Amino acid sequence: MKLLVAVKRVIDYNVKPRVKMDGSGVDLANVKMSMNPFDEIAVEEAIRLKEKGTASEIVVVSIGPAKAQETLRTALAMGADRAILIQTEDEVAAMVEPLGVAKLLAKVVEEENPDMVILGKQAIDDDSNATGQMLAALLGWPQGTFASKVEPGDGSVNVTREIDGGLETVKLTLPAVVTTDLRLNDPRYASLPNIMKAKSKPLETKTPADYGIDTTRRLEITNVAEPPKREAGEKVGSVDELVAKLKDLGVA
Repeated sequence: MKLLVAVKRVIDYNVKPRVKMDGSGVDLANVKMSMNPFDEIAVEEAIRLKEKGTASEIVVVSIGPAKAQETLRTALAMGADRAILIQTEDEVAAMVEPLGVAKLLAKVVEEENPDMVILGKQAIDDDSNATGQMLAALLGWPQGTFASKVEPGDGSVNVTREIDGGLETVKLTLPAVVTTDLRLNDPRYASLPNIMKAKSKPLETKTPADYGIDTTRRLEITNVAEPPKREAGEKVGSVDELVAKLKDLGVA
């Protein structure tokens, strides 16, 4: 089984984003970047499938600026076999919309012909939660989203997914698209020897033009602002006082 894993370079989840003074977007200057946490889980799951002997090759792909090579090298150090970077212009690197990403990934799928595409359920920078679903629709493949367990079988894969009512298991005929949730696994840390080995693993660079895909944005961001600061609460001395306060506020 050949696996294709999509990863994205985003602001590190430990960093608090700063909004630009003009409100045009998030300030990325001198900010630590890393692999999207959900995509890291996707890479880990692909590696585990290879360690079990289920998968034979893992190809990771990313869409972004030249610096996204660092993200791909991280995936290679974790255990992926080779990587593809679809390089965009720096100023629009973080601006490729989910539909554009899905179209580019569909072209990569046509070239690589994987048995399964694994990607995070969403990116933590825009929280769109749309790329995996759009990719499945473009390919006409079955999809298993929010996966908390992945069990490949003979020509199929069982995906246990989290829904509002609990857990649901769907059986997908391969090839298929799977998006990962937080409870699927705990990603490993890349060891120093593997980091060194990753430097010599193949990393191919292409552009959206090579695939004939227009990544021009169709949506315009009019303003970006930080959420309002939460006001301090009030302490009450008894339940009766609490009830009275809630009635005064009109919520009880």
